[in-house]
Amino acid sequence: QVQLVESGGGSVQSGGSLRLSCAASGYTASDYCIGWFRQRPGEGREGVARISADGADTYPNFLKGRFTISRDNAKNTVYLQMDSLEPGDTAMYYCAADLSARSYCYQDIARYKNWGQGTQVTVSS
Repeated sequence: QVQLVESGGGSVQSGGSLRLSCAASGYTASDYCIGWFRQRPGEGREGVARISADGADTYPNFLKGRFTISRDNAKNTVYLQMDSLEPGDTAMYYCAADLSARSYCYQDIARYKNWGQGTQVTVSS
């Protein structure tokens, strides 16, 4: 049974950093695409990073290089390092797996069928 568990959220001031973790079980996280998504209050979910089986990472342009996704294969865990946080980054953050994609990770959120429960990030000004 595929399970994803996020952790590492919290409250920080603007300009601060957080590292989120996504611990995977029931499958090998390095075999498929994993993405990080967020849902801001009153909005739909949007992707903020994804990593392929061969380690290629992709980010939306609006992040301007502030977030970095990485993976520790030994721990079967994917991370999201978030730097220069802004109040607009306040959201619930989720990791999700696309178990039908390996080398190319699609942006289409509907492809990600397995989700964690989320971890809250709050950035104050």
